[in-house]
Amino acid sequence: MSAVRRLDHVAILVRSTDEALRFYQDRLGLRVRSSEEIDSPQVRLTYLDAGNAYVQLVEPLDPASPLAVWLEEHGEGLHHICFGVDDVAAAVTAISDPGSAIALGYGRGRASSFATVSESNGVRIECTEFDRAEDVDASPGWLDGQAHH
Repeated sequence: MSAVRRLDHVAILVRSTDEALRFYQDRLGLRVRSSEEIDSPQVRLTYLDAGNAYVQLVEPLDPASPLAVWLEEHGEGLHHICFGVDDVAAAVTAISDPGSAIALGYGRGRASSFATVSESNGVRIECTEFDRAEDVDASPGWLDGQAHH
């Protein structure tokens, strides 16, 4: 298996990124590191710096998408956890249930994929490319306590 290098992010499914930022940015003081809209699935991904990992806000942009349907059925909340790994395909293959299909996607310019795991205690698991220069060397691993708006 490709080694797990770090917790990359915890993803929260939200109806509105702007509304969610009122809590995560304005009240908690987490700083937005990046935000992007991707086409497949059609979502807005916003990454907030939480020290040694990110909080990712996931806002479905297509009301007919599986994410939007899941959001309507279950409400906002924890969607998945993501680990940084050396080799996404190898890691997902190693931890997924036998015979599971692997589909690569991208976020923050990095390859990523969800694992199909029946033994993860109900938690969805994603793996993304680990980048030591960005994830370790350029990151202090803690927050300075100053609100960044």
